[in-house]
Amino acid sequence: MAKVDYKEVKLQITAGKAAAGPPVGTALGPHGINMGEFVRKFNEATAPMMGDVVPVVVRIFKDRSFTFKVGIPPMSHLIKKTLNLKSGSTAPGKQTAGVLTMSQVREIAERKMPELTAVDIEAAMKTVMGTARSMGIEIENAEVN
Repeated sequence: MAKVDYKEVKLQITAGKAAAGPPVGTALGPHGINMGEFVRKFNEATAPMMGDVVPVVVRIFKDRSFTFKVGIPPMSHLIKKTLNLKSGSTAPGKQTAGVLTMSQVREIAERKMPELTAVDIEAAMKTVMGTARSMGIEIENAEVN
């Protein structure tokens, strides 16, 4: 088995708005990386997604150098952003927080597809619909074509 020469730290950070303070500094500071360099590179890389909460995996090597990989925002974030909501329903199944159209479901599924285990867009759409329902979001004309 190969020896791993790095540590991985997983975070969720608002794109384009990383700062050296908590939670970024708290998670990465103990590993001794140059926080200013990380913040600058992260904010540059995520500027097109400004405001989205994005998952990021930071690999920190023994020499304190690092690389990072930015993922696609969580599905719940994409749904809330699409509907301009701060949160889902506090009582899903009893109280509706909003309504997604099938075209909105498809857009979210297409954006999230690279990170899903779905074999096709229809399966990805069903995943989006399930997440939306668990958040108290209704689906307009809920049939996957």
